[in-house]
Amino acid sequence: MLHTRFTDRVGCELPIQQAGMGGVAGPDLAVAVSAAGGLGTVALHMMPAPMVAQTLDAMSERTSTPLAFNVLVPFVDRDAVEVASSRCRLVEFFYDDPDSELVRIAHEGGALAAWQIGSRAEAEAACNADCDIVIAQGVEAGGHVRGSVGLLALLAEVLDVVDVPVVAAGGIGNARAAAAALAAGADAVRVGTRFVATQEADTHPDYADALVHARAEDTVLTEAFSVMWPDAPHRVLRSCVDEARALDGDTVGEVEIGGTTMPIPRLSVLAPTRATTGSVDAMALYAGESVTDVSGVVPARDVVLEIATGAEVLLRRWA
Repeated sequence: MLHTRFTDRVGCELPIQQAGMGGVAGPDLAVAVSAAGGLGTVALHMMPAPMVAQTLDAMSERTSTPLAFNVLVPFVDRDAVEVASSRCRLVEFFYDDPDSELVRIAHEGGALAAWQIGSRAEAEAACNADCDIVIAQGVEAGGHVRGSVGLLALLAEVLDVVDVPVVAAGGIGNARAAAAALAAGADAVRVGTRFVATQEADTHPDYADALVHARAEDTVLTEAFSVMWPDAPHRVLRSCVDEARALDGDTVGEVEIGGTTMPIPRLSVLAPTRATTGSVDAMALYAGESVTDVSGVVPARDVVLEIATGAEVLLRRWA
């Protein structure tokens, strides 16, 4: 019952995609999710194209299963899209109007193209741009949020106007939520927050611990962390907004990237990784409403199988 148009098109075993979460969604997490039967997504934002190629080539030596590459359009590097398109099964784009030229680059490289959208109009535009898959993101999602509609309401609108596979995203962290989205017509589900709290994610331990102790009501949709990316609403833990605003000074810590240590501005868009030092509780602790389902830091494989197995049982029961 978990065989869908998404699994057919992408070539993975299970209709579960790991969200491409900047900073924490590195190669280890993506490989682990794909090896478990889902679609792992790597986020290599701001990495130059030659390094993207090297990283993806190394990942391909670790798994023969499909992988996805996440692109934030406000920071797009077309050369990186080009090299990723020849190495990944899917290239997904987010946070701008669907662009047929970017889709063309993905297709010419041999990849499928997906666009994450937040409205019916954006879904139609994605199809008009020749996207192969549409990712419908509800307002419950963690991280940057494009629209203002809840997932099930958005899903109903999108399914009425597109004929390509649709992935449901936003607030999905357990088998019941996944089964509900699939029963409502989605071809796959996209899971983010649960994967932040996994052993393979490049997540700072204090960030993961904050997720373990949080519930849905502890999240807030805000524009507080706007340094480097203004006018882009995002869902985080409310506590980190309070902590960041209470701090004095222009920086909250440092992070090492590619052997170089750089300061982290207060209210920066950057999420804390293992390479981060400083006031982690005052950094962008992205979390969706599914944070209630985070009870510990576990292997990514366990998250995939828990959601997939439970969803299949529920769908058979409901059939």
